[in-house]
Amino acid sequence: MENTEPNNNRTAPESPAEIDRLKQDLAREHDMYLRALADFDNYRKRVERERAAATRGGKREIMRPLLEVVDGFDRALNHIGSAPSALTEGLRALHRQLLGVLEAQGVTPVQSVGEPFNPELHDAIGSVESEEVEPGAVAEELQRGYRWGDEMLRPARVRVAR
Repeated sequence: MENTEPNNNRTAPESPAEIDRLKQDLAREHDMYLRALADFDNYRKRVERERAAATRGGKREIMRPLLEVVDGFDRALNHIGSAPSALTEGLRALHRQLLGVLEAQGVTPVQSVGEPFNPELHDAIGSVESEEVEPGAVAEELQRGYRWGDEMLRPARVRVAR
C-alpha cells in the first residue's frame, strides 16, 4: 500500500522549547532588520546633508567673484565723470540687475557707516579722526560687506573713528 499523504519537508515544532527558540530567532532577525533600516535612513540623511553642503559651497564659490564684479561697477559709477548719460544709465541698469540677482539668492549688503565696529561684520584696515561718527564706530567703508542668509560672505573693509 502506498502512502497518500503529501510529503512535507517542514515539520511542525514538537516542543515548547523549539517554539521558544524559533521565537527568539524571529525576534533577532526582526531586530537586525530594524537596525539595517535605521542605518539606511541615517545614511540617506547624511548624504542629503552632504549634498546640500556641497551645493551651498558651490554657490558660495560663484557668489564671491560676483561681489568683485559689483565692486568694479561701484568704482566705475563713482568715477564715471562726464560720460554720456546713455552709458551711465546702462552701467547703472547692469549694476541694479547684478544686485537683483544676488539679492534673489539671499545676498544682502552689510550696513557699515555710522554703525559700531563689529569684528564679525567689519575688517578694520585703519582708523581716522572723525567728527561725524562716535569713536569706535565705522567712519568710512572702503569695500562693502555682504551676508548670505546667516552666513557672512565677505566682511566690509572699513576705517574706524578714533
